[in-house]
Amino acid sequence: MKINTMLRIAFFSLVLGAGLSLSTAVQAQETVKSTVDEMASPPGGMTGFTNYMIQTLSYPTAAKEANVQGMVVVTFVVTAEGKVEGVEVLRGIGSGCDQEAMRVISQSGLWTPAKKEGKAVASKLTLPVQFKL
Repeated sequence: MKINTMLRIAFFSLVLGAGLSLSTAVQAQETVKSTVDEMASPPGGMTGFTNYMIQTLSYPTAAKEANVQGMVVVTFVVTAEGKVEGVEVLRGIGSGCDQEAMRVISQSGLWTPAKKEGKAVASKLTLPVQFKL
């Protein structure tokens, strides 16, 4: 099976099984909400985001050569304007996979921000990205 196909299957099952989770933080002067009425959502919803990840995520050459596999856990803030900021790796696997996960999340476009009491608010999300050969 092709590596790209394995990435698709692994990412799709991970998104369905794990989803996105919410936590608390403060970025710049904007308070990041720990509880919201509606979670932030990626461009095109989860289906669009899954397709984006399948098309955009590349398995790093160093990781392929070293047979590195596993899950990179990335955290980031979706601002009240829908921008992705503060992308960080909570748990990495190295060999370029951490940087690749951060790259694709950082470039994922404008999200629909979370809402609290009908107003757009910043929220912090955690997303697992699976790399499997």
